[in-house]
Amino acid sequence: MNALAGVIFHFIGGFASGSFYVPYKKVKGWSWESMWILGGLFSWIIVPPIAAWLTIPNFADIISNTDSSILGYTFLFGILWGIGGLTYGLGVRYLGVSLGSSVILGLSMVFGSLMPAVYYFFNKAEGKHGIDYFFTDKAGICVMIGLLVCVIGIYLCGKAGVLKEKSLGTLSSEAKSDYNFGLGIVVAIVSGVLSACFNFGIESGKPMADVANNLWKAANPNQGEFLYQNNVTYIVILWGGFTTNFLWCLYLLIKNHSFSDYTKSSAPLAKNFLLCAIAGTTWYLQFFFYGMGESRLGNGASSWILHMAFIILISNAWGIALKEWKGVSKPTYTAIIAGIATIIISICIVGFAKTLE
Repeated sequence: MNALAGVIFHFIGGFASGSFYVPYKKVKGWSWESMWILGGLFSWIIVPPIAAWLTIPNFADIISNTDSSILGYTFLFGILWGIGGLTYGLGVRYLGVSLGSSVILGLSMVFGSLMPAVYYFFNKAEGKHGIDYFFTDKAGICVMIGLLVCVIGIYLCGKAGVLKEKSLGTLSSEAKSDYNFGLGIVVAIVSGVLSACFNFGIESGKPMADVANNLWKAANPNQGEFLYQNNVTYIVILWGGFTTNFLWCLYLLIKNHSFSDYTKSSAPLAKNFLLCAIAGTTWYLQFFFYGMGESRLGNGASSWILHMAFIILISNAWGIALKEWKGVSKPTYTAIIAGIATIIISICIVGFAKTLE
């Protein structure tokens, strides 16, 4: 039951992450930086402490009593992840929701799942798997197979993107708005590698989650692991993410004179503010449910792969729903559908791996 609950929680988190950019696409009359930083205030500053306060009333004490080196590394990985998140928005802008998310999150999935295992191979820690786990243990081998299958699905989604670019001349204006494969793929690669730092941040801040977990277990004996233990860690990681995004968006707001967007009479201000708030809150919910899934599956490769795979799956589904692939050739559409189907298979494989442990 723990494995099934973990998969369900990761699906909900993946749905939130794969859906968060949809409200942004409905914002009218604002520059990218205006809507991105407003949504970010909800994602990184407003919602995380509210969620932590509701689930871990003494979260501030846990943070204040944590060793400065732990806070420093967690914050640093948050900064690096913030660069990945910043370029994620640009990647989705230039490649579309489906292709952009597939490339970025696919790279993040590979790096985020394997790099901690490489670290723990050389620095042994109780409850952590080294990279040898994926080649010597039945469950680990199954996880690796699932990862490879997901990479194939990502390749098919990427292939669909290349085919889409070749057929731009026949696409509708809605489908090719802002589409720039060359620029988008470079941004996506940078974003994909750095986005994996969020998982590294969770690893670095694990002592804070452990304190929250132990306090809860002491008050609630024999009830398993604390579902919301990571909510305290997220606050520090997201401080780092906010720092990166705030500085960049502030630069763009000054450079492009975009501050006037917030008072622009020609823009639907109330609607735009609401959409950004919804987008930012939805973005945070991915972490909230990731933490719940991780409490059931563990913060290993399985959790990260499932989370990323579900995000890719939902992002591509939204891409089809938003008609980003409208008017493309039959081979292009077949490639994106095949990619989605392959990713679904990989999710099933990784979920099955947990039953072998």
